[in-house]
This record gives sequence, C-alpha cells and structure tokens, in this order.
Amino acid sequence: MSDQPLIVQSDRTLLLEVDHPRAVQCRQAIAPFAELERSPEHIHTYRLTPLGLWNARAAGHDAEQVIDALLRYSRYEVPHALLVDVAETMDRYGRLQLANDPAHGLVLQALDIAVLEEVLRSKKIASMLGARVDDTTVLVHPSERGHLKQALLKLGWPAEDVAGYVDGERHPIALYAEGWQPRNYQNEAAEGFWHGGSGVVVLPCGAGKTVVGALAMALAQATTLILVTNTVAARQWREELLRRTTLTAEEIGEYSGARKEVRPVTIATYQVLTMKRQGRYPHLDVLDARDWGLIIYDEVHLLPAPVFRFTADIQSRRRLGLTATLLREDGKEGDVFSLIGPKRYDAPWRDIEAQGYIAPADCVEVRLSLSETDRMAYAMAEPTDRYRLASCAHDKVRIVQALVDQHDDDRVLVIGQYLEQLEELGSTLQAPVITGATPVRERERLFAAFRAGEEPVLVVSKVANFSIDLPEAGVAIQVSGAFGSRQEEAQRLGRILRPKADGRTARFYSLVTRDTVDADFAQHRQRFLAEQGYAYRIIDAEEVESDKS
Repeated sequence: MSDQPLIVQSDRTLLLEVDHPRAVQCRQAIAPFAELERSPEHIHTYRLTPLGLWNARAAGHDAEQVIDALLRYSRYEVPHALLVDVAETMDRYGRLQLANDPAHGLVLQALDIAVLEEVLRSKKIASMLGARVDDTTVLVHPSERGHLKQALLKLGWPAEDVAGYVDGERHPIALYAEGWQPRNYQNEAAEGFWHGGSGVVVLPCGAGKTVVGALAMALAQATTLILVTNTVAARQWREELLRRTTLTAEEIGEYSGARKEVRPVTIATYQVLTMKRQGRYPHLDVLDARDWGLIIYDEVHLLPAPVFRFTADIQSRRRLGLTATLLREDGKEGDVFSLIGPKRYDAPWRDIEAQGYIAPADCVEVRLSLSETDRMAYAMAEPTDRYRLASCAHDKVRIVQALVDQHDDDRVLVIGQYLEQLEELGSTLQAPVITGATPVRERERLFAAFRAGEEPVLVVSKVANFSIDLPEAGVAIQVSGAFGSRQEEAQRLGRILRPKADGRTARFYSLVTRDTVDADFAQHRQRFLAEQGYAYRIIDAEEVESDKS
C-alpha cells in the first residue's frame, strides 16, 4: 500500500480521492483513457471502456503509458488481470487496416490472419466485402468504407483507416497574420488532426474551436463544407472566417432554412440537412454534389442520425469534428469514432484556464425545497410529469431575481428548458426571452444588444446552448435542463468562459429542487464538469435571499 490517490479495481472502475494532494496530476494522467461515471464530494468513480482505450490508442497513447499511469497513482496493487485486459483491449485496435492498394484499390488488410477469418464469418461484414486477394487482404467497395468501420467496431475489432483521402476541389485559403497569432494549442490541435487525416478535436467552449477549423482549412487548401447547429452559429462562423482568413464574402455560402448558397466554403445547418421530403433528404444530395476537400462538423457530439448516414458515404473526404465534449446522450460515441474519426487532440479545461485563455469559473448549486402544496402535487404526479414540476418550482423565479440583483453590474444569462417558465422569468426580470420561435434576425439583434450592454439580462432556452459567442457574459443561472444531459451542462458553462478584461471569475448557478428527480438529474449533469476539475459548491436558497437583503 502507498499514499496515492487512486484505487484500481478488477471491475474496471477507478476510484479517485478528490482531496488528495496528487489528485489533479492523477486526473490529468487518466483523463485520456478513463471516463468519469460518478462525482460526489470526496471520491470520483471512473471506468475503463474499450472505446476510451481505443481512442487513447488512436491518439498515440500506447498500453505501456496507460499501465504506467495506473501503477504510478494506485494506492494498492493493481489487479494483474486488469493490466492484461488493458493491454489486450488496446492491441485490438489496428489489427485490421483499411488501406489503398495500388493494384486493387480499397482493401481490408489483416496484421492477424485469425482476426480476418473471424470477421469474415459475420454475414453483415461479408456482404460489404469483395473478392479475397490473398490470405491477409480482401477487396472493399469504396461506398462501404464507413459502414465497414462501424460494423468492425461493434465486433470489437476497430479498423485503423490508412486508406488516405481525395484532395477535393482546390481553393486557396490563408490566415491573416495582422494583429493576432493562433495559440499554441490551436496549432497543435490542427496539426494533430491533419497528420491523422480525420478525427475529433476536443477543446473547451470559448477556447477558439473556430480558429482550429480555419487552421485546418488553410492546411487543406480546398473547398470546405462546415456543418453547424443553427443559423446564428452559421453567421458567427462566417464572421470569424472573414476576420481571420483571406476568404471574401463572395466565397462563403450559407445553406440554411433562409438561404441556399453553395460556394467554395459553404456553411450548412444540421436542421436543413435533416429536412425530409417524401422519404428522402434532398439537401444531403445537394451538398454531396460538390467535390469537397474538407468537411468540418461543429458541435460534433450533436450530429443527427441522417448526417451520420451521409458521413458514412464520404469517407474519402477529410473530416474534422469540433466539440467541447465527446459525450453523447444517445450512446453513439462509437459512430463518431468510426465515421468522423478518433480523438486527435484533447485539452483539459483547467489547462486552458491556467494559460489565461478561458475564465476561471465558480460553480454553485443552489438547493431549494418545494412548498407543501407543490410537494403533494409532485408526489401524486405521473413519473413522466415529475421532472417538469420539480424544474419549474415557482420559488425558482424568486431565487433568480435575487441572484440577478446580486450581479447587477454584470451580464447575466438565465437558461432554461420550459417555455412557460422562461416567459414568467422574462416578465419578472423585465428581460427579453429568446427561444426557438424567436426569428434569427431578432436573436442576432438581442445578442448584439447584450454584447453592447444595452440588455444586461437575457432569458434563453436551449437555443443558446450551442455556438453562441457572448464573451461579455459573466453569470449564467440554469433553472432547468434536458434531464441529465452532461453535454448540455458543458455547453451552458461554456457560454460564460470567455476571459474577462478585468480577470474576474465567471459564475455558474444551477437551481435544483431537493428530494426530487431534479436533484438526481443535476448530479448526473455535473459529472462532466467534475471530470474537468470544476467542483460545485452547494448552498441553500435561503443564503441567496439573505445576501440580497
């Protein structure tokens, strides 16, 4: 036994003692390959998963490094069987390779003939393959490249894709050097993606993922399709590219509900791509018609299923996924790995904060109780209605008002899920409300007024979760969310992490109704932030109101 912060267990769980002096170093060492599962006050639970280990392997971490981290930080002797399991799991990645054979085109090659024989006996996989060239090589139809990678991952034999990419239609793109330089981690992220060919870059909200996209475009020197969450995000990408690169307004097209422009650089929304007519997705066909050299997926953790299908058919194009978190609430992390590519770069939030590129954040959970009347209504409600009742507890309005009053010298975002609750908050606070029904032009006007200080408080629905650039926001108050969504928690904190001119700390409040499913979901949401090193302080609602008085 040694005085170390980690307990490694044979069921693949890792227990980290949060208050240990070496806890931060340990968290950084295990973050590339372990996923946080639970994060109560003193002991955080991580789990080793095959996908986490394969992502680490694809990113350049070998089994020796993973095992060394476990041995170095473990308090007790690490179970030998687990170490063997880690080594063998990581060794499964790349035993099969997709390659481009000069004589035969796309082929599946095996470094282990037995593995090839095993997968050939899968009827699903056999239907994707052509003739056998020799003992270790089988022909693959190019249209099956993505589907084959998905199927092999599900069989536990993730293929390494070294088949290369088409260059696409050439288009010159350069960065403006005047007045700014990309940050070191942005250059490293773009280079890591480019050398890997395709994959995902994970950076905190506010850390400049758009710049990484621009750097990738400058490396590709090709026509580029950028897929984003909504029209506001599309226009922010356009503005950033015009500011940072040599691209002109005429070279950048918007493909959204409002406009249908296909240009050398085209920014399209996920919504328009997933519009269905007579059983087809006509806009996917339009975008597939151009010879793209690079496809960028903004907020790749939100990629909808039809775009996955589109992506499976374009594996010869370079693909860059940008996100603050690879977590998906639908469990499709494996599809991101197979179709966009493995994680190529991941910068811990706290590391970027330490460099001064994102603001430090104070996360506070404000707990309140239901009134006796509301408690009885909650108890008698159907299970499907309880989260809404708990989330929309009327006392939350009063607590929000008290918090806004405390931060009357700052820019405040009040974020929620339920429209009636948001309308009541807007009326009480005398603040504008932005929802999915708010026209894009009105959203842009209100966001501009917020940046200018003309509207110091905005009440926003989940439309503000993604790709909204509000560097002046210093306070976020979350009143309700999408059940236990960890990705949403990350996005909402990200809205206030732009560094402040005066160096002040960002404040993130989450209002939670105790003894209800609201509290259960809150604990689940906070797991991702705990993994990044953010701890929630818990205070009672009465403390907020006493501070107000």
